[in-house]
Amino acid sequence: MNLKYSKCLGLAAVLYFTANYSAQQRVIDTASKEKTIEEVVVIGYGTQKKSNVTGAISSIKASDLENAPAAGRPEQVLQGRAAGVSVISNSGQPGSTPTVRVRGITSFGAGSNTPLWVVDGIVVDNIGWLSQSDIEGMEILKDGASSAIYGVSAAKGVVLITTKKGAKGRMNLSYNGFYGVGSAAKKLNLLNATEYATIMNEAYTNDGLTPVLGNPSSYGIGTDWQKQIFNSAARQSQEFSISGGSDKSTFFSSFGYYDQDGIVLKDISNYKRINARLNSTHKVLDWLTIGQTFAYTHVKARGITENGEFGGPLSSAINLDPITPVVLTNGTSGQPNANDYNNSFIVRDQNGNPYGISPYVSKEMTNPLAFKQTQLGMYRWSDDIIANVFAEIKPVKNITFKSSMNGKLSYWGNQSFTPTNYLSSAVQNSFNSLFRQTEQKFEWSTENTVTYQNKFGQHSFNFLLGQGYYEYNISYGQNITYQNLPVNNWQDASFNFDISADNKTGNAWDGVNTHKASYFARLVYDYDNKYLLTGTIRRDGSSKFGANNHWGNFPAVSLGWNASNESFWPENNVVTSLKLRGGYGVLGNDAIDDFQFANFLVGNVNYTFGDNIIRVGYAPSTLENPDLKWEQTSQMNIAADLKLFKNFDLSVDVYRKKTSDILRQVEVPGYLGLLNNPWRNIGDMNNDGIEVTLGYKKNWGDFGFSANGNFGYLKNEITRLENDREYLNFASYQTLGAVSRLQVGQSYGSFYGYQNLGIFQNQAEIDAYKNASGGLIQDKAKPGDFKRLDANGDGKIDENDYVNLGNSVPKYTFGLTINANYKNFDVMVFAQGQAGNKVFQGLRRLDILEANYQTDILGRWTGEGTSNDIARITRNDENTNYTRMSDYYLQKGDYLRLKLVQIGYTLPKDISQTIGANKVRFYVTGENLVTFTKYTGYDPEIAGGDTFGIDRAYYPQARTFLFGANIQF
Repeated sequence: MNLKYSKCLGLAAVLYFTANYSAQQRVIDTASKEKTIEEVVVIGYGTQKKSNVTGAISSIKASDLENAPAAGRPEQVLQGRAAGVSVISNSGQPGSTPTVRVRGITSFGAGSNTPLWVVDGIVVDNIGWLSQSDIEGMEILKDGASSAIYGVSAAKGVVLITTKKGAKGRMNLSYNGFYGVGSAAKKLNLLNATEYATIMNEAYTNDGLTPVLGNPSSYGIGTDWQKQIFNSAARQSQEFSISGGSDKSTFFSSFGYYDQDGIVLKDISNYKRINARLNSTHKVLDWLTIGQTFAYTHVKARGITENGEFGGPLSSAINLDPITPVVLTNGTSGQPNANDYNNSFIVRDQNGNPYGISPYVSKEMTNPLAFKQTQLGMYRWSDDIIANVFAEIKPVKNITFKSSMNGKLSYWGNQSFTPTNYLSSAVQNSFNSLFRQTEQKFEWSTENTVTYQNKFGQHSFNFLLGQGYYEYNISYGQNITYQNLPVNNWQDASFNFDISADNKTGNAWDGVNTHKASYFARLVYDYDNKYLLTGTIRRDGSSKFGANNHWGNFPAVSLGWNASNESFWPENNVVTSLKLRGGYGVLGNDAIDDFQFANFLVGNVNYTFGDNIIRVGYAPSTLENPDLKWEQTSQMNIAADLKLFKNFDLSVDVYRKKTSDILRQVEVPGYLGLLNNPWRNIGDMNNDGIEVTLGYKKNWGDFGFSANGNFGYLKNEITRLENDREYLNFASYQTLGAVSRLQVGQSYGSFYGYQNLGIFQNQAEIDAYKNASGGLIQDKAKPGDFKRLDANGDGKIDENDYVNLGNSVPKYTFGLTINANYKNFDVMVFAQGQAGNKVFQGLRRLDILEANYQTDILGRWTGEGTSNDIARITRNDENTNYTRMSDYYLQKGDYLRLKLVQIGYTLPKDISQTIGANKVRFYVTGENLVTFTKYTGYDPEIAGGDTFGIDRAYYPQARTFLFGANIQF
């Protein structure tokens, strides 16, 4: 029969189909469809057919990861691969933890905005211990309906990670390894010595002072401090695994070694990790299955300041003057600060020459090579043991009991030796010291579930009932310091030296453990794979809250309709599959310190009573607040999943996420005598967004091609602050004070400051900028100074004229992965980026007037018509051109990065089998090859933890070239 059919999808589109088909053909095609829908996803305490999933879940499979070279942190594999998931590198330093956000910012006070990590059912606080090669798959639960099964911990999203398991069959041995070298992808354009002297002298001249640096051309090029700190950096990964099994038992085991040097002073910036894993499952009886997962990871690392303006090699290299030499090889004669070199503790190179000390740039800024010599004895380490054991009982058909015990035992610490040194008059140590700190933490949980699964005709049910108990932060720690050791190098420093008691200090402490109890249930129902329903409820109780709000309930429901499974759906080649889904869920957040609802007396507090004698006593910890309660995040999600033209897969999600009663510490007067500011529920915030995922896959003979792209749009808005406040100051920067705010009606961490209207080119323009009474709006301005907007119209310029200058949170995120293969060759290209945000470029120390500049300062105003963007150089800065926040410091944070390009070749089987291998593949990879951006700093991908978009001297990511091999036996 002939059928013309039209249907409105609610997505502003009307699809028209024309098809000729018979009832018999329809039955055959439906059966064919059901046979091809085999993919399942992990949904928390279970799995579900992807075609019947009603929540917003993004999946990353082992096949998506197997060709991606292992990164120092497994979170990096999420970047650009899932719509609505933002992964931003906090630093290019090896082992640095990236910032991960799922559907925007959920809270601005209670803990970080990092999602909940669940590895093989174990809730963990981080996944830095996890090897990327051990990952079988990742599921990101993004909406309230899919995340609600994790209740109070799920408001910021949930990432479920499943590690590899063994399979029945022959034993398999695999090797995956690579070696490569990285270097800085970009260096800043800083002033050379001649340019620097020109600018410094001009600043003096503009203030009517005598220049201090003489003839600028006499200084030549000078020192390139960036050249001194950047180096090539080796990186390698070696992973071995063995797996196999029988009808009764399966196992997977692996061993890995990862080693990466930093591109900045690699002797004090490096990361090493050793990991081992054993997973096994055993079918003891027909009705009893037991199993376990076990992982061990050891890390040893050294690191420098990653994103800070107050010292460290990067900040020093940017700010130090290029006149100062790296090393003085011809004595100190003629040096303006010759007396500095007479200090007996001055740091020298291996030839006995003193490292240069700047006579101009002081405070924390030091010669980075001399600084390196003082840091060689510093490192941090950690040992993590993560284990799970479970028993699964099937007493009767359709009913499964499962009980699991999970635990994570962590040891970590750091050690440092600081020799006597003189880096400058502001940074020096007249005695050496050896420090060691060790800490231990144990966390465990037990979970018990019963699942009933059955099918009656076309009705399918899966009912889950569960209970869990969790103990966190069973911890303690101690540290010790020895001073004035008889040696002055880190190689010989030891706690075995017998020194006097007054040169020994130590501390010890115990953690406060937290308890949580939970009950949860879920019903998954579908009728004939057409009509889908998932309902979830979880009840959590936390020791972090008082009796008034000890327990919280977190319900969720989601619905779906597989419209293409209906009998009336026409056979066509345009839309071959259509599923509509929607859901709503309520989640919680309890990420605050323990017992903040109560007021305790704390000992060992110092106080004076007017006689200048320090007395030790007790003080209240904080203000009591028995009504302190959970943050609550509710989220609605509406979506459609389509298969188009047989080869395209399209998913579109629209969501609204609202967080109410946000927890944050509030400031109280100091005369209250509290040790800690009290926590209160102070605000609300919305995140609205759209996510689009589009995939394409097709083969033509020996040629295969696939492309997967994703796009996310986010609008973040703070909707309420306590006591009807308009804003709270947020991030600050040096002498500028607050540069961003939590402002009602605006995005989290929006930048606020003066809006510049250009530059006064002459005195006439200054005189013409008047207020209503005829007075000058900027009475301290001179030609060459910024002209600023009088935003409130009161006739003067002050901080009441601060306006919104832009978002720190990106509005748009996107990623694209392309795979192609022809016979034995394969190519992968991966690109990602973001847009719609501003970055605060804060690389220069504003309180050090002699700090170096980037070369854009050469375009400063030097006379009428010379510039309308960069104000004149001055030391006094009476117009506050550079000493108050304005849009001068903001740049667009948009970028598109070619993150990875890989070319691989797989040996023909007849060749690989000569060495007994099933597969041998070699590849070359380039990472961070090119970044398209207008940002003038090292890298526009700025996170800074929970403070987005402030570049304080970001440790740049490396451009790396790798050669690797995958071998399977």
